[in-house]
Amino acid sequence: MAETMAAWVVRHPGPMDTRPLQRMRLRVPEPRPGEVLVEVEVCAVCRTDLHLAEGDLPPKRPDTAPGHEVVGRVVARGPGAERLPIGTRVGVAWLYATCGKCRYCVRGSENLCPYSRYTGWDVNGGYARYTTAGEDYVYELPEDRPAEQLAPLLCAGIIGYRALARAELPSSGRLGIYGFGASAHLTAQVAVAQGATVHVLTRSEEARELALELGAASAGDAYDAPPEPLDAAILFAPVGDLVPVALSALDRGGTLAVAGIHLTDIPRLNYQDHLFRERTLRSVTANTRDDGRAFLRLATRHPLAVTTTPYPFDRADQALADLAADRVTGAAVLHMEG
Repeated sequence: MAETMAAWVVRHPGPMDTRPLQRMRLRVPEPRPGEVLVEVEVCAVCRTDLHLAEGDLPPKRPDTAPGHEVVGRVVARGPGAERLPIGTRVGVAWLYATCGKCRYCVRGSENLCPYSRYTGWDVNGGYARYTTAGEDYVYELPEDRPAEQLAPLLCAGIIGYRALARAELPSSGRLGIYGFGASAHLTAQVAVAQGATVHVLTRSEEARELALELGAASAGDAYDAPPEPLDAAILFAPVGDLVPVALSALDRGGTLAVAGIHLTDIPRLNYQDHLFRERTLRSVTANTRDDGRAFLRLATRHPLAVTTTPYPFDRADQALADLAADRVTGAAVLHMEG
């Protein structure tokens, strides 16, 4: 194994037209106790990577390699890491580590751990040839599915799954989805499979066409009113202006879940128009490993149609720029080879 590796890092967060991602060579990391070293095959591109590159998320360390939707194989193990044999196909996701001892971890809400650490933010992620991860925080993946199809499940899929739970959609309910990127196009399929009527509201015409192909009952512009009142809604677009729009679309007792880690400022809400009649506004913060395992079991039993746009690794900066400009349908995925 070489001593150094190719990587893309965030050096100077800023607008994507300044190309904040820079190509570098980094030392291949050594797995610490309880960790495994993963050789990256593919890494999906998440909007959280974009928030880091643009400075919406403050960098936690200099020259961070983003990326937390990694499919690869275990190639080395640190002291005490014995569960996963060398060669095991694994997924490395956003949640890198938690303390395991605080009140949140103890009660099963490790996504709220104040000492949590995250792949591609606190530690280098999958925009590199190799990455390390805690053995207890990676997911074993099936061998019979293409890596490009698996990668978006590791964040887009898992976060969408948690957001759907937070939205408390009743059985056979009416769900509104605002924004229709990587996470939303997977969540919509889960909701349709569960018997929901799904209405998609997004500014992209291509995304609206995809939504209808995947079973949505309607697809309109992000600021349009859905054709019927909604029992629940999920806001995937990081646009605070859409919060009052989505709340206004809710029926009595409806819930809006905001799925992103970053959201632009929310305009002033009017109590009578937006929250009265027991409408609820909720956020979604990361996920637990139980969320990840439950969603991946579901995706194995009922394979989802994963829409991807592939990029060679040497065009990671272009993939992120395309995501910023809404030029990506589904999920962008970086391939180490090619």
